[in-house]
Amino acid sequence: MSVWDDLDLLLDSPSSLTVTSSARGTVKDKANFKVEDDVSALRKAIEGIGTTEKTLIEVLTQSSNAQRQLIAKAYEKATGRTLAADLEGDTHGDFEDLLVALVTPPAVYDCHEIIKAIKGAGTTESTLTEIFASRSNRQIKAISEAYLAETGRSMIHDLQSEVAGDYGKALFILAEGKRDESTNVDAAKAKADAKALYEAGEKKWGTDEGKFIDILCHRSIPQLRQTLVEYKNISKKTLQESIESEMSGDLEELLVAVVKCVKNVPAYLAERLFKAMKGLGTTESTLTRILVSRSEIDLLDIRAEYKKLFGCSLYSQLESEVSGSYGDALKHLCGQQD
Repeated sequence: MSVWDDLDLLLDSPSSLTVTSSARGTVKDKANFKVEDDVSALRKAIEGIGTTEKTLIEVLTQSSNAQRQLIAKAYEKATGRTLAADLEGDTHGDFEDLLVALVTPPAVYDCHEIIKAIKGAGTTESTLTEIFASRSNRQIKAISEAYLAETGRSMIHDLQSEVAGDYGKALFILAEGKRDESTNVDAAKAKADAKALYEAGEKKWGTDEGKFIDILCHRSIPQLRQTLVEYKNISKKTLQESIESEMSGDLEELLVAVVKCVKNVPAYLAERLFKAMKGLGTTESTLTRILVSRSEIDLLDIRAEYKKLFGCSLYSQLESEVSGSYGDALKHLCGQQD
């Protein structure tokens, strides 16, 4: 039985879409933190002949994002240059992307990832799906504010010019960050929703995608968990299996991601990491995004789910897939072997 079918445990387990504590992160505030020491170490590493990557990794992966913001401010004051610009000038490739991500505030970093996903020809739907399915309302509002500050335009407006159809409809609802957040579960409503979903999909010829989008993108996490349980009672299939058999393409991916995140965000992200390393070539941008953005939220849980799902530790997988300074920095963020 896969992690996605075990609905019995679901109703009592906490959700990282609603948790605000960072107790499950691998990166914490650095003890005995001294801004000036870190700034001078970084300056030495960057301004000397050749860049000392090891120092960059140590300073930036061992302090929290809030502390890195203080370092960046002090660095700019001391040098007249921004730390991000100096890192960009002194490093390159995936390593550069990772270091710049580390010195960027979380909401701004997510906002940059969204801009990257919709810029230029074609749209990277998988990035949009991952971000909007796995972020809480509060995170999405912060991303939206960062987007406006950065571009002068509304994020929703830009998304609307890039994505269309049912996928677009579902994404816009998620991107508004207005998912119901009440913790009360209305059992009768969960039953009614499950029945409506069953009738909109499996039970009829053709699928009423709008019904799925409305319920899955608006209801609260506890409410949807109850609905998943009720659905299985009516259908004998899980809701995820129904979506997979009724839909295709980006909409299917997004709604399945929503269902997975309702159940278990860390398991969803562990699966994303696994896919990024599977087969030929590695999708470094996905590794960077997940390890950086979850390092202070739930990376310990992602590591545990990774081990459960794939039978090996995330750390050892990284060790065999990524090398050099980039690999070292990722392993620092990951923490240790499980």
